[in-house]
Amino acid sequence: MIALTSLNRNEAKRYLGGSGIELDEKMLTLFESCEKEVLAAAKPRYLYKIIDLPNDELTAGEDIKNHLSGCAKAALICATLGADVDRMIRVSQISDMSRAVVLDSFASVAIEQVCREADRILAKKYPEYYFTFRYSPGYGDYPIELQKTFLSVLDAPRKIGLGANENYMLIPTKSVTAIAGMSKTPVERKKRGCAVCDMSDRCKYRMNGEHCGF
Repeated sequence: MIALTSLNRNEAKRYLGGSGIELDEKMLTLFESCEKEVLAAAKPRYLYKIIDLPNDELTAGEDIKNHLSGCAKAALICATLGADVDRMIRVSQISDMSRAVVLDSFASVAIEQVCREADRILAKKYPEYYFTFRYSPGYGDYPIELQKTFLSVLDAPRKIGLGANENYMLIPTKSVTAIAGMSKTPVERKKRGCAVCDMSDRCKYRMNGEHCGF
């Protein structure tokens, strides 16, 4: 079980495209309110499964094969904030779009914090392994269609209510599926960032002179 007690406001500002902006009193009040609302609505849950490599079913595409090179095992991970967060954002979109945008940003921060805590739990449980960073379906040439395979292997629909629609988008939306390689020897720190990102030519963060953190 993962509990969220606070959310990173600087990260929320970055999702909004304004990491360097100082909040005035009105915006600070809005941020405090939205953070509390997301924390109250979120019901963080996660699952993982350790698999042996190679695994043809879950390693389609060259990018993921390169990412997992040298790894004997991998951790399949999924996490969600639950349906209440989606519902809360949808309601706000009807009544107050500005608030909905801030809520959405805090929800994005929340699911990433859940994933990072899951990373720490796995690292503590398997101290004999070095872990790569998480890599999700839809990154590079790693097929987004594998969302449903991930969910099936993890039994996520039954265990934590996490599914995917016909376009392979996760439901609830504030959710993540990912794979992390596990090696008995130190893993190469693979390149991350704008130079190797397929979204670099249309990324909203780059347009504002920032980055997504990946």
